[in-house]
Amino acid sequence: MRKLFGTDGVRGQANRYPLTSEVALKLGMALVKALKPKEKRLKIVIGKDTRISGYMLETALSSGICSMGSDVYLVGPMPTPGVAFITSSMRADAGVVISASHNPFYDNGIKFFDKNGFKFNDDIEKEIEKLFFNFNFGNSGLIGNNIGKAYRIDDAIGRYVIFTKLSYPKNLTLNGLKIVLDCANGANYKAAPEVFSELGAEIVLEGANPDGININDDCGSMHPEKISASVKKNGADAGIAFDGDGDRVIFCDENGKELPGDEFLAICAMHMKKEGCLKNDAVVTTPMSNIAVELLFKNNGIKTVYANVGDRYIMEKMLKDGCNLGGEQSGHIIFLDEINTGDGIISALKLLSIMVKTGKPLSELRKIINPYPQALFNVVVPYKKNIEELPGVKKKVEYFSEILKDRGRIFIRYSGTQNYLRVLVEGENCDEINNIGKEIKEEIEKYFHNGID
Repeated sequence: MRKLFGTDGVRGQANRYPLTSEVALKLGMALVKALKPKEKRLKIVIGKDTRISGYMLETALSSGICSMGSDVYLVGPMPTPGVAFITSSMRADAGVVISASHNPFYDNGIKFFDKNGFKFNDDIEKEIEKLFFNFNFGNSGLIGNNIGKAYRIDDAIGRYVIFTKLSYPKNLTLNGLKIVLDCANGANYKAAPEVFSELGAEIVLEGANPDGININDDCGSMHPEKISASVKKNGADAGIAFDGDGDRVIFCDENGKELPGDEFLAICAMHMKKEGCLKNDAVVTTPMSNIAVELLFKNNGIKTVYANVGDRYIMEKMLKDGCNLGGEQSGHIIFLDEINTGDGIISALKLLSIMVKTGKPLSELRKIINPYPQALFNVVVPYKKNIEELPGVKKKVEYFSEILKDRGRIFIRYSGTQNYLRVLVEGENCDEINNIGKEIKEEIEKYFHNGID
């Protein structure tokens, strides 16, 4: 069992273990120790989102890395995919992102990328953990002129803006489109407005005034109702909402109706299949995906490949199966021909290009799929226990699964980034699936909060 790393790096409340300055310092040292061949001075890129605690953790990480004889390149507030891109383009040895994505400002996280812009695999994270807990770093730091240096890359945002714009067809513009853009007061607050306005769109900008504590606060992808209302108010053609670190995106159409990640993925997959650029005629997604996606793909000669929940696991499956498109319901969409991680801006440009090419509004494009109703419940739990060891919960799931049979399904899993047990119920009838979800939720709460099973 891993003690520090979850499905997306190290997460927690800022200035409380494991997101303290001391841990960040030691993680920086362990990172260098895990990667550094003898006599090599590593180059490590560090970026962050707009949380106030980013200053503290950035300084501590930099100190740990420099103390081990490697150099740091600071890019400041930068979307997670931007850090991955800068790491790869600079031929750096690793990248670090300080962010808790869609979590509130008082949380934070640390995640690592390799030199090619891919998130670290489990083996490297395990090695870093092993060193963190077992290696004596007391006098292992270098001295004299062997100590590392820290540099600031002032034009990092500009480089990333150019890179993302290259993913949009050169013969097309966004002229004539009016877009509501919600940057979640997060890492995309500088880059995203530049990208879409430079390509010709008229922008209604929201969530672009970060103050260190307003990231994801009543804005961004966690609150799609905000762009929905703004689209209707401003008569826009679409609404785009990012999360705090900019690797996921949620759309709404010109009527203000939210477009889940499943529908987004379906539109892009069908278009790529039509244009002959969907590799191996396959798409990677997760069990959280709406069953209507698999049915659509099956009827159109596209194979659905399932991966564990989490964009890193989707990426692993994409590489293994030779796929260039993958994604999940939350809005993490990966276009592997463009970048090695989810990128909210690139994903948005891909969907907008389909609107421009076809001349169809989003409300028309989304008609290719008729999603089953879903009910999702996030149950707060004090700790995480193997679901197989919750007999009462297991019995409820088995009982209702038998009732639903082939009319729906139930999927439960722990969140990899928060203390939630997520319950997803899918079926034909909204009232039925909501009632089933509530009963399972109550059974979970009974066990964890009353000690009864």
